[in-house]
Amino acid sequence: MTELLASSDDGGLITALDDGSGQNLLVVHPGGGDATTWDGVTGHLVDDFRVVRIRRRIYVPEADIALPHSMIAEASDIVAVAGLLEPPVLLVGHSSGAVAALEAALLDPSAFAGLVLYEPPLPTAELTAGRAGARARAAFDRGDPVEAMRIHMRDIVRMPANVVDAMVADRQVRAAFSVYAAAQIADNEAIDALGVGVDRFATLETPTTLVEGDLSPAHLRRRLADLAAALPHARIVTLTGQGHVAHLTAPDTLAGTIRDMARQILHP
Repeated sequence: MTELLASSDDGGLITALDDGSGQNLLVVHPGGGDATTWDGVTGHLVDDFRVVRIRRRIYVPEADIALPHSMIAEASDIVAVAGLLEPPVLLVGHSSGAVAALEAALLDPSAFAGLVLYEPPLPTAELTAGRAGARARAAFDRGDPVEAMRIHMRDIVRMPANVVDAMVADRQVRAAFSVYAAAQIADNEAIDALGVGVDRFATLETPTTLVEGDLSPAHLRRRLADLAAALPHARIVTLTGQGHVAHLTAPDTLAGTIRDMARQILHP
């Protein structure tokens, strides 16, 4: 594995993990962690593809997070990394990373041959974080990042409360929450700042595979359906027996979905 370096529009440095060889997959990781959360999926793809995983600016360790954070800044970062790669490029995004990926495709549609978007929590018909986001911000600002993340998981992602409580009871999970809470809350606010609606995606002609889990929170699946209705060339793939974290629970299955799209787009 090597590291790619690119310059952001605001003069910062963007880094990305670079594995494998072949045609290019550019991956934008979800919130609540870093690019290594996709290690499992990457391992199933590197024999046939070059897999580049961008390190999202707010999730880099000890990142200086400028507020308000902007999805447009992330989109620009993604386009900058894509510019280092030989076309065609298949852009893959997960959760809030999928929102950033979609904004990148709007910013420069010519940079990407296709998209794979795994449950982007877009504010299609209602805000994504809304009042719960304000409560999470208040908890974080008063010095309680674990409570901020509890609110995020329970009231924004809408995981069952007992599952969230079990997560919070784990010392390692609490430590991870403390590390990534600032970025996650900023991430939520950046998504809501996009505003409600999906009309702007009606002009995006890029072929798109939208991925959902049949066990995922209902609101994520509704948001995905709203996006599918707006995009001119989109199809939905449902992962049976999976939720929002198939990159951890079924990396081979998720990799297979990406591979199928790559065969269609990169090898027409």
